[in-house]
Amino acid sequence: MKIMIAPAKKMQEEGDLLYGEEFPVLIDRAEVLKQWMSSLSYEEAKRLWNCSDKIAKQEYERLQNMNLKHAFTPAVLAYDGIQYRYLAPQILTEKQLCYLKTHLRILSGFYGILRPMDRIVPYRLEMQAKTQKFGYPSLYQYWSDTLYQNLARETNCILNLASKEYAVCIEPYLETKMQFITCIFGELKGDRVIQKGTKAKMARGEMVRFLTENQIEKLQEIKQFERLGYHYDKERSSQTTYVFLESESQKRK
Repeated sequence: MKIMIAPAKKMQEEGDLLYGEEFPVLIDRAEVLKQWMSSLSYEEAKRLWNCSDKIAKQEYERLQNMNLKHAFTPAVLAYDGIQYRYLAPQILTEKQLCYLKTHLRILSGFYGILRPMDRIVPYRLEMQAKTQKFGYPSLYQYWSDTLYQNLARETNCILNLASKEYAVCIEPYLETKMQFITCIFGELKGDRVIQKGTKAKMARGEMVRFLTENQIEKLQEIKQFERLGYHYDKERSSQTTYVFLESESQKRK
């Protein structure tokens, strides 16, 4: 089983706790993207990133000095979003880190796919970025089925904890031999399950932590997740979708 998650926009360089072990498997294709972005003017780069001047200036300067082979920060420590704070990789034991290295894979618009201990540099490039000037309508076309094929060489079972923006890099290419289970973390509104962005990110990170701490290997054991006020809802779940509902008491907090 491979656990699939999305990256975070906010990144950091962190080498005090752990150093990365290997370079990403698709680093050559990331280098192509880096060379293209480096050729853009400031205004073109800002439009690509769709961000404020403050962020664009910082990212543009970083891009001009970027060297992918000088990376040292492990991917799982480089991302600083809500999901990663709840995962809290900094305090995992050696045994738990070993589980994470075996099972966790991070999708990335820039690097394609990452193992937790892959050495990466901070970058800004979302999967939904408009890349017509690169020669592709979007990064989905650039990566095509490469990310799925990379996963398929390692497993026949994917636990999808990624946002839709990243899950669609994989879903169109699924083969019948591949088990693909998506986890939904939401609350009931009438008869509908509503998933809210921030809470879903928190739950995804907590789920990865739960799987890691308990060394989960069987799909059935995933249903035991009962953190942050969530519980597995058998009635609304299926073979391909595991629904976890937030308790009423948790919603009132």
